[in-house]
Amino acid sequence: MKKTKIAVGVVVALGVIWIGGAWLTGKKLEDNRDQALQNVNSWLQQQLPQSHLTVSYQDYQRGLFSSHVKLVIQSTSQTTDDALLKPGQSVVFQETIDHGPFPLAQLKKFNLIPSMASVHSDLQNTDPVRKLFELTKDKPFITADTRIGYSGDTSSDIHLLPIDYQDANSGDRLAFNGGDLTISADKQGNQVDYSGNIDSLAVTSKNAMDMPVLLTFNGMTFDGKTHLGAGNLRVGDQTLALKKFNASIQGKEVFTAEGLKLLSDFKSDDKNINGQFDYSMDALKMQGQDFGSAKLTLKLSQLDADALKTFSDNYRNEMQPVIDQPNIDPLVLQQKSREVFAKNLPLLLKGNPVISIAPLSWKNAKGESTFNLTASLRDPSTGKPADGGDINQAADNVVKSLDAKLVIPMAMATETMTHVGMAEGNSEEQAAKLADQQVKGFAAMGQMFKLTTQQDNDIVASLHFADGQVEMNGEKMPLDQFINRYLPGGVTPDGMPQ
Repeated sequence: MKKTKIAVGVVVALGVIWIGGAWLTGKKLEDNRDQALQNVNSWLQQQLPQSHLTVSYQDYQRGLFSSHVKLVIQSTSQTTDDALLKPGQSVVFQETIDHGPFPLAQLKKFNLIPSMASVHSDLQNTDPVRKLFELTKDKPFITADTRIGYSGDTSSDIHLLPIDYQDANSGDRLAFNGGDLTISADKQGNQVDYSGNIDSLAVTSKNAMDMPVLLTFNGMTFDGKTHLGAGNLRVGDQTLALKKFNASIQGKEVFTAEGLKLLSDFKSDDKNINGQFDYSMDALKMQGQDFGSAKLTLKLSQLDADALKTFSDNYRNEMQPVIDQPNIDPLVLQQKSREVFAKNLPLLLKGNPVISIAPLSWKNAKGESTFNLTASLRDPSTGKPADGGDINQAADNVVKSLDAKLVIPMAMATETMTHVGMAEGNSEEQAAKLADQQVKGFAAMGQMFKLTTQQDNDIVASLHFADGQVEMNGEKMPLDQFINRYLPGGVTPDGMPQ
């Protein structure tokens, strides 16, 4: 009897603690909601000013074990030129908040870690997303479950429903089988980790010749572990992978890429950003012909973080008004992009960065072609004036040194061109004969124009530049002489390339 009373007392005590904890959690969430929204809106203004979005809440109802609130996303712009939402439109999420210390939603998942709250979010049917609800038969396209720790850390599981949309007029179709995304972040938003997958996405449309084109993406995965580094720039490890990409025209497969992967690994110290991109493709097939595999490693080091941030901000601010112009000519947009990039390029050179490609390679059954490059750059503000338009000095002010080398095995090149010929409809024998002629002709022309040399059945080109001098395949010359020889326009009277 005594033990029974003790057991009952323990259960009652736990119940009181749970109820009290849930009440306090609900009160704490209510007290902090304004500060949380202020932080979100501040982040939107700083990181996505062109979105013109603001977040607010409506209909907050606090209960003992759970609360309910609507999270409303609206436009701050009175015009519709560049806002993501029109004035008066809103995207709304219905939030159901289970209070801690043991939120009911987490207990259902057998998650016994004490938490401040668990939030279930459902996208609501409003004008901007009404089409999505038609495609999902009135079910929320986006749902999310978020655990909020007492430290302020969050972890969200986001689910996207499948959709299948076909335009009745054009016949264009989008088929998406849904996806999942997990995002976790600390209270300050400094450390952000994510992972996700989309199993299948297919897009059907028509090309300029009114032929049906089908693009399919299979097995897409992505993940990252990131944090804010120098210059408030996000660094860390990130991976994007795609098992297969396929393009077909009129039901005939014309292009297939398999095993696509992009990895980035960036770190920072107090001042600089350093890192690399690794791209790879396991197989490329066109018109049923195997063209081999490829990989690229691009390394960047000594990038001044503050200068990189300023470059990014300047480029975005100067290009956004151009992008927002209705019906802008693509050529005008391209020209403006080059102008803005050239104008702000000195910012990228402030830290004397080093860029290297080691290597870019293409491999097939007969060999592997490689291209390697290392460029050590210089902050132009530290150089000497280029008197009289001296292009040698002007280049030396930007480039400390540059080394590049290209190696193409002739057997590998012949194999590639044989498959090109077969893809064009030639027989294997005809394609091989034509490929042999093409590769030998290319090698002979390269030697004639002193662009390449031939070494042990390899086509080779090497280039070294430093102190205004170029060494091309072992032959040294000033930069202006190199430009006059190898660039059709030569140089202008003031010493600049035409």
